Amino acid sequence: MALNAFLDQANGLLWSGLAFLLVGVGLYFTVATRAMQLRFFGHMFKVMGASRQGANGGISSFQAFSTSLAARVGTGNLAGVAVAITAGGPGAVFWMWVTAMVGMSTAFIESTLAQVFKVSHHDQTSRGGPAYYIERGLGQRWLGIVFALCLIVAFGFAFNSVQSNSIARAMEGAFGWSPGWIGLLLVALSAPVFFGGMKRIARLAEMIVPVMALLYLALAVIIVLSNLDQLGHVMGLIFGDAFAFDKVAAGGVGWLTSQALVNGVQRGLFSNEAGMGSAPNAAATATTAHPAAQGLVQMMGVFVDTLVICTCTAAIILMAGTPEASEGISGIQLTQDALIFHVGDWGGDFIAVAIFLFCYTSLIANYSYGESNLEYIAGQRNARPVIFLYRLLVLGMIMIGAIAQLKTIWSFANLSMGSMALINLIAIMLLSPIAIRVLKDYETQRLTQDLPRFKSADHPQLAPKLDHEVWPEGEER
Repeated sequence: MALNAFLDQANGLLWSGLAFLLVGVGLYFTVATRAMQLRFFGHMFKVMGASRQGANGGISSFQAFSTSLAARVGTGNLAGVAVAITAGGPGAVFWMWVTAMVGMSTAFIESTLAQVFKVSHHDQTSRGGPAYYIERGLGQRWLGIVFALCLIVAFGFAFNSVQSNSIARAMEGAFGWSPGWIGLLLVALSAPVFFGGMKRIARLAEMIVPVMALLYLALAVIIVLSNLDQLGHVMGLIFGDAFAFDKVAAGGVGWLTSQALVNGVQRGLFSNEAGMGSAPNAAATATTAHPAAQGLVQMMGVFVDTLVICTCTAAIILMAGTPEASEGISGIQLTQDALIFHVGDWGGDFIAVAIFLFCYTSLIANYSYGESNLEYIAGQRNARPVIFLYRLLVLGMIMIGAIAQLKTIWSFANLSMGSMALINLIAIMLLSPIAIRVLKDYETQRLTQDLPRFKSADHPQLAPKLDHEVWPEGEER
């Protein structure tokens, strides 16, 4: 099909350079912030511990974190890791770790900017994200609209179809359930949440996401403890294969085309979304005393997604034997087979349920990103009828996704996501001096007080660009 061929070629051109641009930007931010992801690693957990407090009827930092983690954690954590290992070998896991550590600084920068330039929603909540900081920080509303449209296509429509398709296939394979009935069930479960607004989405994410992540982590820990004699061998596979640069991609030479490196970087970026411009939409909804505090909370999302959950999947797969022993098996089937090897037949059912929970929460979070950006385009006063139509269309795409083949939709999603990532990377590079000044303000205040507070009066050059209902001029928040 000509359209699919065109989309494949466009995605190949875009993503061949974008993956390394994302890593390069992350390295730049790591240097510019003096490796803040390492310096603030312990403090990050302290900030997370207090993240349920201080919402005052709005959305708490922890709820915003849970919403963004709901979007991050999906099929990529279960199927994507398996694909990376089969395509790039065990060494791909090491490069996923490196990508996550570098990406933590990018996640901090973009989420801090989202907090700085967020706007009041006049219901004790706020809205923000790349579209908002592109307009307020750079004065380019047209580019903010382009970003918002790309996000709506990718996350609001295409990715939600892909997530519902993953759920339907998993339920059909594990329990023999009809994809059509699964689609109807997803619509029935999603509609009340969509129509309940952002607060309901945040509360649902807060309830489900930590539980599902902890259950998956507990299972992985049990498997590792049961196979401690293999731990040294598995770590040797990961580190040894990571630097086996004789394994080069077809048509390429040198370490930059190592299969382990390429697949690890790409799958790591797809999974943790650092720099993509998606998570800042959730970060901006949080009520917090200082923008940098939410940046630290959102930075932890990259850590949990890749260094915790993806590592769990890698451990389950590698401790069941090398991928070469499972010829012709990849993706979610490899993860299911590995878990069945460890715990018995119920492992396949567990993965099916995990996919359901991971993907369902992704549906909810992806929808919320689209709604926020649709409201940005239409304006809060005029958005209600447009958002009502958007909700119906998303529910329709969820149903279609459950029963349809999605190659073209997935290709559109990749192209849209690549475009929004490119726009976001340019924006955060240009605006990064602001985020770094905000970080320095946070560091300075930490020397004299436990809870730093952001005052727009302390930033006179920035103050004209801020929403003073969110960050009152001359007053503490």
